Amino acid sequence: MSEHLQALAEKGYLERDPSRSRGIRILGMDLDPQTISVPCFREIPDDRDTLPASRAETHFSMDRRIAGAKGAFFVRARGDEMLGLGLSEGDFLLVEPARPDQIADGDVVAARSGERRAFFRLSRDGSSVLLRPSLPDAPPIPVEDMNGTILLGRVTALYRRMNGVGAVMSTTAH
Repeated sequence: MSEHLQALAEKGYLERDPSRSRGIRILGMDLDPQTISVPCFREIPDDRDTLPASRAETHFSMDRRIAGAKGAFFVRARGDEMLGLGLSEGDFLLVEPARPDQIADGDVVAARSGERRAFFRLSRDGSSVLLRPSLPDAPPIPVEDMNGTILLGRVTALYRRMNGVGAVMSTTAH
């Protein structure tokens, strides 16, 4: 058993306390009931029903009051694809589940329209709905039927490191 614990310690999964015979501490896991693990993806997932935590780039351990609703996830902004929304590469967007009737005019949403998965600013004009892409030169996409567009959620928060240093995060789901 000791060899197994030592192997886990060498891999960085736990820390052994040499002053105690069975003293170990699991690393990367916060057992505080007010903390939850929120997966972070490199790109917007295909749909909300298939958000496997194992496909996440990493996980953030966050206070559940900040992390939002069950099923929330982060997406890391890449390149200049979101300049139209004022986002920079490396920003983290928190996406929370939302139904179409919960989305207000001007909200930023993560959606899949056809084969395209992206962030859009949703706008309503009477009974018509437009998805405005984050790229400034891209034309808006009219939405005939919101049921044909897969709405993954509404962006509710932006996390940005101000000093350019990578964010400190737990890479262990819990």
